[in-house]
Amino acid sequence: MTTPQNFKNHTRMVKGFHGLLFMLIALFLGGSLNYWAKASSDNYYLASLLVLIGPIFLVFMWFTRTFALKAQDRAIRAEENFRYFLLTKKPLPTELRLSQIIALRFAPDEEFVTLVDEAIAQKLAAKEIKMRIKNWKGDYHRV
Repeated sequence: MTTPQNFKNHTRMVKGFHGLLFMLIALFLGGSLNYWAKASSDNYYLASLLVLIGPIFLVFMWFTRTFALKAQDRAIRAEENFRYFLLTKKPLPTELRLSQIIALRFAPDEEFVTLVDEAIAQKLAAKEIKMRIKNWKGDYHRV
């Protein structure tokens, strides 16, 4: 069973992606820089290509993460807009920032509408919204 989420434990790090993959790319880049520094003229082209691959891997890692997060953010915005509509028969107010909407997903229905109003009126940051949630509703699918 999954540990119930709350404000203190809701962030998620995937060790294989955030830790191992980054470490392997860093080791590859370090090794390729070492190979490049010691390369003879016969191997200089290959060494240069290896050095170039390290940053390519880092950029690839960055974009795979940001593209997935953007897709999740769009889904969260749609879900929370629909939830707000079901509770109020009105669309989610346009004054909310995406970060606020993402934070509001942890609020149960009983607290959601009130927190939306407070977030707009007091211009609450995402962290402040999360801290005001009394009965945390976990999101176990976001990575």
